[in-house]
Amino acid sequence: MEIIKEHRWIAPLMSVLMVCILGISLMVESQNTKTGNTANTSGSQQWTAAAGTEQGQNRIRPKHIVDHGSSMNDMHSLKGVMPTLLLQAQAEKAVLDAKGVQAEKNASSSAKQAAATAVSKAKIQSPPKKLFFTRTAMLTQADQAKATWSYSITAREVLLLQKIVMAEAEGEPYEGKVAVANVVLNRLRSANFPDTIREVIYQKAQFSPVANGRLNRVRPNAEAVKAVNEALEGHKAVPDHTYYFLSLTLADDLTVHHSRTKVKTIGNHTFYK
Repeated sequence: MEIIKEHRWIAPLMSVLMVCILGISLMVESQNTKTGNTANTSGSQQWTAAAGTEQGQNRIRPKHIVDHGSSMNDMHSLKGVMPTLLLQAQAEKAVLDAKGVQAEKNASSSAKQAAATAVSKAKIQSPPKKLFFTRTAMLTQADQAKATWSYSITAREVLLLQKIVMAEAEGEPYEGKVAVANVVLNRLRSANFPDTIREVIYQKAQFSPVANGRLNRVRPNAEAVKAVNEALEGHKAVPDHTYYFLSLTLADDLTVHHSRTKVKTIGNHTFYK
């Protein structure tokens, strides 16, 4: 009992030592675990970095290569497209040039037509000063070289011709007015009628407006003037051998109708040779 009492402090000391040893062991083990985790983490990070670098290189290199290849492909594509674009541009320019040429031709043609129309109107507004004939026909101004004789017409005769056309054919179609002027000019040409326009119109019992005084009262309208001018230029509504006309509904004397050959009917007038 005395021994135990003397060494009773040994058990607590041993417990403390055991706790210390156990604590140191736990600390060492914990340190080792931390060190291992750190190493593993470092290794993992290194591996990840290496892998990332490799993947980055793999990503960069193919992208660079693809971009380069795409650029080359684009250049080749452009080389293939450029001739086509050039041809298209040339074709479009050719079309535009053709349209421009056609427009110039159309403009030139229109200008020529306008000039011809102006000349024609000028001729119609200004009757010729001289008429040209052969033995059987009245000629146009363009055919005057074929004439065997000519007739110089005065302004008074032009007016007289306009008045007889107005008096005889005021309500008749335009061609009917030209035809009346043709009859007067055909008689002027023929050896069977007087030799001047005035004498032809005033020949006895030939034109009713002369007998009834209507010839002196009428004023020629624009259509009558135009019809006379065209007839003087050589326009013919009836042939050169037409010397007579009458209205079958108004004429008192139908001798011409029964004794002459009908040529044609224009409006209310029938023309004969």
